[in-house]
Amino acid sequence: MGIVNIEDELHEQLRLASRVTCRSINAQAAFWIKIGMLCETNPTLSFSEIMRRELNAAGVAVSSLSVSEA
Repeated sequence: MGIVNIEDELHEQLRLASRVTCRSINAQAAFWIKIGMLCETNPTLSFSEIMRRELNAAGVAVSSLSVSEA
């Protein structure tokens, strides 16, 4: 584990986003980092496709859900 220096504005955006997503600031930063890495290594996939793939890998049955059911 280490310390990452980020700009004050980005830290404020993390703080605000973490309140919306019910994550700690560190968990929100980790989420953004992971998603960013996945986006960079899978440039042809959309955010939704990446999230669906990650949820499926975690065992969440997202294929049976639709927007109208959620």
